[in-house]
Amino acid sequence: MPLCRARHRSRLALASTLTAAALALAACGGAASSSGSKQHKAVAGGTATFAEPPASPINYILPLMPPQYANNTNISDFQFLLYRPLYWFGKGTQPVLNTSLSLADTPVYTHHDTTVTITLKPYRWSDGKPLTNRDVQFWINLVKANRSAWFAYVPGAFPDDISSVKLSGTRTITLHLTRSFNPKWFTHNQLSQITPLPQHAWDKTSAGGKVGNYDMSSTGAKAVYKFLASQSKDLSSYASNPLWKVVDGPFQLSAFDPSGEATFVPNRRYSGPVKPHLSKLVEEPFTSASSEYNSLRSGSLTYGYVPFTDIGRPLPGYRVASWRAWAIAVLFLNYHNPTAGPVFSQLYIRQAMQRLIDQKGYISAAFHGDATPEYGPVPIKPLTGLASPYERRDPYPFSVSTARKILAAHGWKVVAGGTDTCVRPGTGPSDCGAGVKAGTPLRFSFLYPSGQPEENTEIQFMKSDFAKAGITLEVSATPDVLSAVQACKPSQTACKWQIGDYGSLSWFYGNDSYPTGGQLFKTGAAFNAGSYSSSQLDALIQSTHTSSGTKPLYAYEDFMARNLPVLWQPVAPQQVSAIKTSLGGALPQSPILNINPEDWYLQR
Repeated sequence: MPLCRARHRSRLALASTLTAAALALAACGGAASSSGSKQHKAVAGGTATFAEPPASPINYILPLMPPQYANNTNISDFQFLLYRPLYWFGKGTQPVLNTSLSLADTPVYTHHDTTVTITLKPYRWSDGKPLTNRDVQFWINLVKANRSAWFAYVPGAFPDDISSVKLSGTRTITLHLTRSFNPKWFTHNQLSQITPLPQHAWDKTSAGGKVGNYDMSSTGAKAVYKFLASQSKDLSSYASNPLWKVVDGPFQLSAFDPSGEATFVPNRRYSGPVKPHLSKLVEEPFTSASSEYNSLRSGSLTYGYVPFTDIGRPLPGYRVASWRAWAIAVLFLNYHNPTAGPVFSQLYIRQAMQRLIDQKGYISAAFHGDATPEYGPVPIKPLTGLASPYERRDPYPFSVSTARKILAAHGWKVVAGGTDTCVRPGTGPSDCGAGVKAGTPLRFSFLYPSGQPEENTEIQFMKSDFAKAGITLEVSATPDVLSAVQACKPSQTACKWQIGDYGSLSWFYGNDSYPTGGQLFKTGAAFNAGSYSSSQLDALIQSTHTSSGTKPLYAYEDFMARNLPVLWQPVAPQQVSAIKTSLGGALPQSPILNINPEDWYLQR
């Protein structure tokens, strides 16, 4: 499955009102239970209810999707229950390959890492048909012909880096690559993109059409995708459409409401190592965190989340656990914005702005200590050895006085509490920089997600800190920041945005757990929202794709930490989960943000 942006579950932190024991457990992904050491007995069957994030309901079922649908609700909470990715990542609290839950054996690299052979395990689709190498080829062909429709596409990466595909028998597929690649990167960030699809049921161009081999031509693959995408937009048919009844995951849909409520039952032909214990799983949408919390308090939810404003209130019958992700949090700067772009293109501006982000202060004030500072593109936690020493040192610690000096030294009239203006236009070392006109103000619009109290608190502190150095942030909360903050051309109306914040968990490394950033920061990447472009950075990213070891990875992240294509901010937990003590198997929570409800069981 492709890499995705922040997945809009409630990103809330534990308050200091929790007991010290509960806080310590939550911080490491454990749980505080009101049941103490009481022993429980597992019960077969039963129904569990799971809360979808506020104002982020399920709305897309086809795994091959455009950016506006690529969120955690659609992918980890929905599609993965029905359609398993070729390789599964996340084991305990570590973002590593999980071979037991993968559809294929560990890939084998040969010919100086220019060839990779994949052998499928004996899985079956829910209609009894075997999952074959043709299903993998079907996915590859659809992506090849519909690159622009796939949110994870990066020019030169998957599927561009595959020169040919060879099928052997029904369970072996060999990919011939365009060059030698780093096996770790290719497995974790390329093969991880593949979701086998049921070619025997989906390779058609209309509802009444016959299944063929249309995907074998570019024209046919485009027609197939067009049909499947149109069906995916018909939410009312999700539970009845014959297409979506053919699954290889542990669950099938038994009911679906266009509001986003999904009811799952076990897929009796699921071939995975753990069969579902529950007889039914219901995922429920909510318009707000407060409405979700009302359901939680009433006891009608089995697995939900605690809004920031309600942390510390008694919640009998529930365990509380902080859900930490393998993630970073950034502020995107729109380099293509006609007004702000030339300003953001100046490194000293970005350095001054980073100096004004008080990460430790925000962690204390907005997140009550339950967040992690980030200074570069590789998460500091969980500990993996992949974050470089330079990044971990915090290259630009918070300092208002330093920020003021930087701006004054580069031709700006600094007005603390007001708005700075450029008084020395030009390209000299003490001038404002190329493209920055005289009188240009340091005033920027700033979009961030609404409905998250802790997010609003952080942004208000940030606005105040920036103002101390004369940078005015005109902040505005929006319910759909994901759609508003995207890559754009300077001439487009959509390019009006200047600074965009996806939230305190902006981007997580899902099925791309080797954090090289190609899909986020490389020139032309689908999720390079700010349109940052650097040939040096592109080369460093490419080196992580082709060379093994941490040296190329460290070089890439040091460039990112030093040059600030984006601004770094604290990473809060994905959510503070509230899990009924009667539900077993839900902990620990995956750093890849996947859920495995086939592991869940009710207990008494």
